[in-house]
Amino acid sequence: MLDLPTDIAADLAPLSWLIGVWEGTGVLDYTAGDTRFSGEFTHRVSFRHDGGDHLTYSADAWTTGADGGRVPLVAEVGFWRLERPAVATDAGPALLPPRAPGPARTADDVEKLRNAEGGFDIQAQIVHSDGVGELYLGQIKGPRIDLATDAVVRTAGARDYAAATRMYGLVEGDLLWAWDIAALAHDLRSHASARLKRAE
Repeated sequence: MLDLPTDIAADLAPLSWLIGVWEGTGVLDYTAGDTRFSGEFTHRVSFRHDGGDHLTYSADAWTTGADGGRVPLVAEVGFWRLERPAVATDAGPALLPPRAPGPARTADDVEKLRNAEGGFDIQAQIVHSDGVGELYLGQIKGPRIDLATDAVVRTAGARDYAAATRMYGLVEGDLLWAWDIAALAHDLRSHASARLKRAE
C-alpha cells in the first residue's frame, strides 16, 4: 500500500520522492561525426506541485567559460504525472471544468493503477529552450524511473533530435540520472549523466 503524504494529491504519491530542488554536476560525452562533445556541467532541477495531479518540472544546465562566467546549455520545463484515463471529475481539456463533482482520489484509487511489473505507468512532457518538445512514456517503480520518447516535435530551426531515453534513480539520498539521445543523424546513444543532491 502507498504511503500517502498529506499535502499532495493521491496520484503524486509514487512520484513524491522527486519533490524538491536538486543541484549537482554531470558529465557530457557525445560524438557526432568528427565532433566530440565532452566535459562537465552544472545542473539544477526542480520538481514542485501546486495541489494538482502533476509535478511541474524545470531544469537548467550550464558550463563554466574560460572567464569563469556561466555558459548556458539548455533549459527545460514540463509536467510529469501518472498515466491514467481522464474521468468526469478531471478538468480539461484547456480551461474546461470537470464534467461532474466527485470525491478526491485516494491511495486505494492509485493502487489500482499498478502495472503487471508492480510499478506505475507515467508520462512526462518536456520542452527544451532550443525548440524541441518531447512526450515521454515510461514507468516508476519505487525509487527508479525509466522513460522513452513516444513523440518528439521540433521547430524548423532546431537541430536534428529524433528520440531519447532517460533514467532517474534515488541512490543514497542523491538523484542520479542518465540521458541517451538519437540526434544529429545518429542512433540512440549515451549523451549525459549527473548526480544531484537535494538543495531544498
